[in-house]
Amino acid sequence: MKKLISADVNRFNCLTMQTDAVYHEAASRLGLTYSAMTVLYSALDNGGSCPISDICAFGMNKQTVNSALRKLESEGIVFLEAAGGRRKNVSLTEKGTELAEKTVLKIIEIENEILASWTERERETYFELARRYMNQLNERVSKL
Repeated sequence: MKKLISADVNRFNCLTMQTDAVYHEAASRLGLTYSAMTVLYSALDNGGSCPISDICAFGMNKQTVNSALRKLESEGIVFLEAAGGRRKNVSLTEKGTELAEKTVLKIIEIENEILASWTERERETYFELARRYMNQLNERVSKL
């Protein structure tokens, strides 16, 4: 039987899945769920507060984000604030800021170190190609 997936698509998919696996492993090693790590990451990176839509931009669906937010809110790690209309912001409490600084800040530092070790040309090439691929994939999937 002929293989349907080209070697390049296979390589790309493997890298994508490996990247996802590393972030899930990081969350586990830090004592967090992946969704909690994503909430903390987004809020910390935005000065302690961000729109819920920013968290969803990481590819998590609204139901998963809302479930994580309810759990983190019940633990006193985040609180929600109205941001006009139906929009809400998630904000870190003092306890949440301490947790984020002890956990997700480590991931942010690792990411920054890795990308800083690349030349500007390497970074721009990587981002341009990834953006092009994602835009084309989204466009074509939307037509299915």
